[in-house]
Amino acid sequence: MTKSISVNKKSRGRPVTTGTGQVVGVRLQPHQLGKVDAWAEAQPDKPTRPEAIRRLVEKGLQD
Repeated sequence: MTKSISVNKKSRGRPVTTGTGQVVGVRLQPHQLGKVDAWAEAQPDKPTRPEAIRRLVEKGLQD
């Protein structure tokens, strides 16, 4: 008897989030998004856009 085809089962439900922090909506212009995306692309771990924005905010808040 042949083996059945393995099915890639994804978990159901909401995806894992970054935590219980407050959601903040920010409107950025295309040239600003381009700079954020370029910065993220230059990072060794290639963060997502939201993660890149979080990191840039942290850098801006450092004393």
